[in-house]
Amino acid sequence: MEPDNLLHLIIDANASDLHIKADGRPCLRVDGVVRLTDLPAFDMHEVERFALGLMDDRQRELFSQKNEIDFAFTSPGVGRFRVNAFRQRGSIGLAIRKVVSEQPGIAELNLPPIVEKLIQEPRGLILVTGIAGSGKTTTLNAMIDHINKTQERHIITIEDPIEVLHKDIKSFINQREIGIDTDSYADALKHVVRQDPDVIMIGEMRDMETAKAALSASEIGNLVMSSLHTVDATETINRIIDLFPPEQQKQVRLMLAATLKGIISLRLLPKIGGGRIPAVEVMVATATIREYIINEDETSKINEAIEQGEYYGMHTFDQALLALIDAGLIRSEDAMATSSHAHDFKIKAKQAGFFVA
Repeated sequence: MEPDNLLHLIIDANASDLHIKADGRPCLRVDGVVRLTDLPAFDMHEVERFALGLMDDRQRELFSQKNEIDFAFTSPGVGRFRVNAFRQRGSIGLAIRKVVSEQPGIAELNLPPIVEKLIQEPRGLILVTGIAGSGKTTTLNAMIDHINKTQERHIITIEDPIEVLHKDIKSFINQREIGIDTDSYADALKHVVRQDPDVIMIGEMRDMETAKAALSASEIGNLVMSSLHTVDATETINRIIDLFPPEQQKQVRLMLAATLKGIISLRLLPKIGGGRIPAVEVMVATATIREYIINEDETSKINEAIEQGEYYGMHTFDQALLALIDAGLIRSEDAMATSSHAHDFKIKAKQAGFFVA
């Protein structure tokens, strides 16, 4: 089993992911759907040789200790890939994701223009959210790429692992990988403000220490960008606050209201004609939304403020879905399945003249 041959499967099928396990046929994820290949099943020894062959000595040692590992690698002439190796039923399983070779721009990703405006902010916190595989990492890297091409800034990224490799254009970029360049997000963030950054990109806001450091860094004058596995703006705010003990949550609300610039939430849908397209909810931290963040009893009103915030470039998921239907880019049944509030969405779609079963 030659690694490059399997990796070419991803490229040839225009797939996002390749899944491999012992005694099962490899499968590909294409346009969000998992499809078994026609390849024969591999035995556990073949999968182990393949998996360990993708790792360096340090990664093999870490995998032997932890039984799971995330890493990224570049196969010359094929592309760059992110890998999660893990144990399942006593043998090794692999999830291999293709990383884009040429970073698409914000417009190419069908992200709204307000995203470009948000990343022109000199300081503050911008969050990109969504479920796994919704395009958070791609979006963050498009934002970094745009800053790199248009602004003279010092950018530091902290990632686990580094997926997209950035070259200096107008900005000066340092990319740090967890496990190689630093032990953890928290450790990296303890020292990052002494490294004279203008922009800090944190791959994922996983815990209280990371959230606290991100808020502090944005509070003292850096533009901080990160991601969370949350489905919309309201859940994102609540998730961050819930990372902290109750006695600290009032202070966190004040810090979040003072530093947050915007939340970009993503959901991918099948695109008419093939491929996928994001429906994007955008929240911009207006004075009203800042008040809703500070006041726990009014946080639930954030979705209503987004819905009414078109002037500021805001829109909810349901509004984004209706716009995509109107543009002929997605099917109404797919929008219905993805909407935040199916009953309300159905009413709005019918009012807009769209047929929704």
